[in-house]
Amino acid sequence: MVYKHLMIHLTFFFFFLFLLFEPTFQQQGSLRSLPAERVALLELRSSLGLRSKEWPIKSDPCLGWKGIKCQNGRVTEINIAGFRRTRIGRLNPQFSVEALGNLTFLQSFNASNFLLPGVVPEWFGQRLSLLQVLDLRSCSIFGSIPLSLGSLNNLTALYLSDNKLTGTIPSTFSQLLSLSLLDLSHNTLTGMIPSLIGSLAQLSLLDLSSNYLAGPIPPSTGGLLKLQYLNLSSNSLSSSIPTQLGGLVSLVDLDFSVNALSGPLPLDLSELTSLRNVVLASNLLVGSLTDNLFHTLTQLQSLDLKHNNFTGSIPEVLWSMPGLQLLDLSGNSFTGKLPNSSSSLNVTGAVLNVSKNMIYGNLTPVLRRFSAIDLSENYFEGKVPEYLPTNISFASNCLQNVSRQRTLDVCTSFYLARGLTFDNFGFPKATQPPLAEAPKKKSNRNAIILGSVIGGTAFIFLLVLLIFIFLRRRTRSTTNQRGGVVVGPDLSGDTAETPPGLLIDFASLGETFKLQQLLQATNDFSDSNLIKHGHSGDLYHGVLQNGIRIVIKRVDLRVIKNNAYLVELEFFSKVSNVRLVPLTGHCLENDDEKFLVYKYLPNGDLSASLFKKVKTDDDGLQSLDWITRLKIALGAAEGLSFLHHDCTPPLVHRDVQASSILLDDKFEVRLGSLSNVCSQEGDGQQSRITKLLKLPQSSEQGSLGLHTAVCTYDVYCFGKVLLELVTGKLGISASPEAEIKEWLDQTLSCISINNKELVTKILDPSLIVDEDLLEEVWAVAVVAKSCLNPKPSRRPLMKYILKALENPLKVVREENSGSGRFRSTSIGSSWNAALFGSWRQSLSDLTVLPSASLLKAGGSSFKRSGTMGSQGSGQNGGGEHSSSRRQHSKEIFPEPSDVQDIERLEND
Repeated sequence: MVYKHLMIHLTFFFFFLFLLFEPTFQQQGSLRSLPAERVALLELRSSLGLRSKEWPIKSDPCLGWKGIKCQNGRVTEINIAGFRRTRIGRLNPQFSVEALGNLTFLQSFNASNFLLPGVVPEWFGQRLSLLQVLDLRSCSIFGSIPLSLGSLNNLTALYLSDNKLTGTIPSTFSQLLSLSLLDLSHNTLTGMIPSLIGSLAQLSLLDLSSNYLAGPIPPSTGGLLKLQYLNLSSNSLSSSIPTQLGGLVSLVDLDFSVNALSGPLPLDLSELTSLRNVVLASNLLVGSLTDNLFHTLTQLQSLDLKHNNFTGSIPEVLWSMPGLQLLDLSGNSFTGKLPNSSSSLNVTGAVLNVSKNMIYGNLTPVLRRFSAIDLSENYFEGKVPEYLPTNISFASNCLQNVSRQRTLDVCTSFYLARGLTFDNFGFPKATQPPLAEAPKKKSNRNAIILGSVIGGTAFIFLLVLLIFIFLRRRTRSTTNQRGGVVVGPDLSGDTAETPPGLLIDFASLGETFKLQQLLQATNDFSDSNLIKHGHSGDLYHGVLQNGIRIVIKRVDLRVIKNNAYLVELEFFSKVSNVRLVPLTGHCLENDDEKFLVYKYLPNGDLSASLFKKVKTDDDGLQSLDWITRLKIALGAAEGLSFLHHDCTPPLVHRDVQASSILLDDKFEVRLGSLSNVCSQEGDGQQSRITKLLKLPQSSEQGSLGLHTAVCTYDVYCFGKVLLELVTGKLGISASPEAEIKEWLDQTLSCISINNKELVTKILDPSLIVDEDLLEEVWAVAVVAKSCLNPKPSRRPLMKYILKALENPLKVVREENSGSGRFRSTSIGSSWNAALFGSWRQSLSDLTVLPSASLLKAGGSSFKRSGTMGSQGSGQNGGGEHSSSRRQHSKEIFPEPSDVQDIERLEND
């Protein structure tokens, strides 16, 4: 009887538990009782080509399908972000999601980074009435945004960024009263920002950057009291900044950069107490900045006001903000002196750029808090304090004992105009020297001797010049007769006539633009569109009528008296490679001006991107990380390897520096500054005139000329680029060797293949690297040192630099060793003696890459492609390298084929 009562009680207990947890079972339960939704999911699985690994056909979708969530037996969330399609699905990807219309309880659909080429259908806003989150980032969708999306009253987050959307922002978006996150960035949207956008009271993030929006910023935007992130950068917005934006009391991040905004800065920033990041760069803002704009911004981390027209002094409060990590005021008209106070703040990795202003006076201890500083193109005077960081640029100032400063007349005039006295570079004031007593008699004999010497010298110089011209023409003629494709003549001449022998296939050079198109795209080449002044022409940013962004090189033949633009056109007509900046067209209709049109690359060049704003989990700021830096180095090496080894005859870039390494939106490298490219002089051997005059084969000093027309010159310059990536020191690759010799000697002395820890002394202080990454940095530094060998014949070929960068750890580790032991540097064997030749100029460490002379001694023969139009930089029949992944190299350190050749090399 007791047993019977116990069973009854247990039965009621389990029944009670079932009633209690029934909703949970239903929430995670089967869809077998809802065949319509199961069928819809199976249709979606088929139309998108999803794999059984994620959505196994025999499993219950609510229980066994990845990214599916259910509630009460109904599908509420679908997340296929980053999924891979089946092989058949990859062959024909489409925006085929009609089955979603049958999932009437769907609240979230996330397909980010899943290829969906096509148009967003109108029924999205009609049949998915409960949708709260729609995430279609990086899906390759195109067309216009459906008006019906404005009917999704429950929508809280809408992500449509990084696609190819066109048209205008729908006015129906004003009905999305629950919307909190709106991201339409990186599309080709046009028109104006709807004024009704101010009705979205719940909005906390608004990102419309990198589109082609025009007109003023709507004053109604100031009513978005919950807005924390506002990004309208890289558009064509005009007029002034509305004063109403001062009411955005919750704003944390503000970015209006790269627009056409004008007028003063009206924002009462002191009201924006939560503001951390402000970017108003590259507009037409004017006026001065006062302390009361910033004194309450204790949370400010980033302030970017570059390339405006601000005047007056820099507010002192900016120097003492505790969290400030980036202060960029470059390209304005700020004046005055630095504060004379010593800041006790020590913010690791803080960056300061006040270049291209009119700041003067002495350098003060307030600079201590910054680890990377650019003070160039100001009027600072006095001595450089020892406590300043090594990563600092002083060019074009009035400082003592520093190279590349302004002239005495310029500095004196600047200080005199302000009623100040210039320190005369630390020298005593010049006084008129006393006149020497005139000799009573002049020696006619001395005059005759002097005249004879001058005349004889002039005759010898003229004779040598004639021999040089004769041999140069003969060498060029011989080179052209050897076969292959020759790009352009020597570019060092200044002739204005059309160079002979140029063969330009204009049909392969893209679109032929009309001058009126380019004038309209650049606002008549206004100063606001100017990117920079180049040595072969001025570069302007432009936007075509179809919304495509371009970069235009404007070549004024009245100023630039050579035909470099024709050589560049010939180069592009015969050369094609993904590592070269894309030429999209040209305009040659004007006699005095010629125009070359290139594809716009969002990240500019390496010199401008090495230190930039990078969003992290805590919205911090840092320089480019090491992985990205190594990716850039590898991409540049691929481009140079293509020119040196895949072209016949080899081509020399001759302008390898950070500013010629251009970066797209994913930091993939495109080599620019191609107006100086020429065929290697004598195909890598010394020319006869060089041998006749007993001159060195190449030199790293001087302007472009014959001594730069060798591949070893590119290798040397690339070594400086690698050092800039490792040390973070701005402007190294653009500086002549004579101006950085002392720094270079000190830096190279800290690079040893025997001691990894030495490299930490020169490592960029803003880089954060672990033990494994430090070993990569060390390896790249060793490669850089081998490129900078004072003896050109001892520098490695670019193909071996490329292989070393693909597998950097092999440079410093014993090959085929799992223990990570370092490569032996003993020079007891003939192989090591040839490979690790001694360094000159007190550089006692050893190179680790095969040099040009070693390959010659080994008798190896490396084939080049017969045409310059082949893609890729691989020289072993291998197509194009990828910077995003490392490729295993079996021949980073090839053994010489003949020991006798090595012994002969040693004897040389």
